[in-house]
Amino acid sequence: MSDTGSGSGVRIDKWLWAARFFRTRSLAKAAIEGGQVHIDGQRVKVSRELRPGMVLTVRQGFNHKTVEVLALSEVRGPAPVAQQLYRETEDSVAAREARSEQRQLDNLAHPDHRPNKKERRAIHRFQRWEAP
Repeated sequence: MSDTGSGSGVRIDKWLWAARFFRTRSLAKAAIEGGQVHIDGQRVKVSRELRPGMVLTVRQGFNHKTVEVLALSEVRGPAPVAQQLYRETEDSVAAREARSEQRQLDNLAHPDHRPNKKERRAIHRFQRWEAP
């Protein structure tokens, strides 16, 4: 963790990249401009300065993470160091796990194979059937 100083902050796109939320700074910038990153419930601009103690909400695909900024860094380091830059809230972890379980249950409704010719004909017969 390389702290940038006591009074200054770090651009949010650099911090998201350094904390390994996004693979590149341009992806972090696109996510911020797309409204997928919020600070205290407010949409932010790419040049917004982050300071320790701020609460971020980051949406990546199905995942919504609410994290508290613990430290600042402009340098992308190893993953264990990057994980020390923030702490995910307990509510965020619980909600993410609940959404993951729900997605897994939703996937059970899908068949595990494509229908063969006989099954496909039965499906078509069922779809064409009209109630008396």
